[in-house]
Amino acid sequence: MSVRWGLVGASTIARQFMINAIRAQSDGEIAAVMSSSPERATAYARENGIPAAVSTLDALLKSDIDAVYISTTNELHLEQALAAARAGKHVLCEKPLALTSADARTMVAAARAAGIVLGTNHHLRNAGAHRAMREAIAAGRIGKPIAARVFHSVYLPENLQGWRITRPEAGGGVVLDITVHDADTLRFVLGDDPLEVSAFTQSAGMAGSGLEDGAMCIWRFKSGVIAQSHEGFTTKFADTGFEVHGSDGSLIASNVMTQKPAGSVMLRTAKGEEQLSFDREDLYSRSLRQFHAAIRGKGQPSATGEDGIWSLTAAEAALQSANSGKAVKIDPKLGSMD
Repeated sequence: MSVRWGLVGASTIARQFMINAIRAQSDGEIAAVMSSSPERATAYARENGIPAAVSTLDALLKSDIDAVYISTTNELHLEQALAAARAGKHVLCEKPLALTSADARTMVAAARAAGIVLGTNHHLRNAGAHRAMREAIAAGRIGKPIAARVFHSVYLPENLQGWRITRPEAGGGVVLDITVHDADTLRFVLGDDPLEVSAFTQSAGMAGSGLEDGAMCIWRFKSGVIAQSHEGFTTKFADTGFEVHGSDGSLIASNVMTQKPAGSVMLRTAKGEEQLSFDREDLYSRSLRQFHAAIRGKGQPSATGEDGIWSLTAAEAALQSANSGKAVKIDPKLGSMD
């Protein structure tokens, strides 16, 4: 039996990654796309071979679909996800889940009450590189983790700039766009939770309306690990990377903070240097495979709604720290629904 998807938002990310990932599943198909602009919905459906185009969420949710993928602007996620849950449709939502962690908790509670699967599309958890790092750390290959560094400052291409750099009310800015990913990736790779963050943000010339287009954060984790992360929209010539340094070794990954299954991971210990091998499966295809399994009662989405609460809570704390000039505690209870 196939999983019939409705796309909420005729978005670039759906066109570039999600449509192919859904169709790559033996049991996946796209039944309809919704855009508030009927013309955009119709054109998008035609260009991407989608059978139906609708211009209201109500029409989409009343159609014969099993799940929705939400990739609208951030301020719309909450109401769209709640409506889908009420309609009994499974929800895979882009990050951040909502504009506030309180709203994200409302989404998770609604999904639980409705008995539907809610996933956060933190794509980087599905990267072979990050999974290889997580496994190496869990296996003790670098000893006790001490510190980590994430380099995730890039150049936001013109076609994606739009609301991300002009609309605070839509959840624009680099922290809600990229810091949420870095917080989640650190949690996933380290198998650890952040408890405190100190952050600086900047406006380096791209973002307006009081939004930030660069951030540097220092994180303290439950285990005592300290980490730094650099997020940006304005660095045209920077590479991305991720390092974890331990008592007995270091993991040095290059070009891994990306939507593609790229990059390399090197393990450096007293024995020398070793390139770790890892699978190159498409990140979104892996995400969809796990989501479909979760719908069938086998396991969880690669990033759950609770994971989405954690990353958004961490990003909120980073913004609070940048605004106050003080380190901000991240309440571990906020990441839990218990």
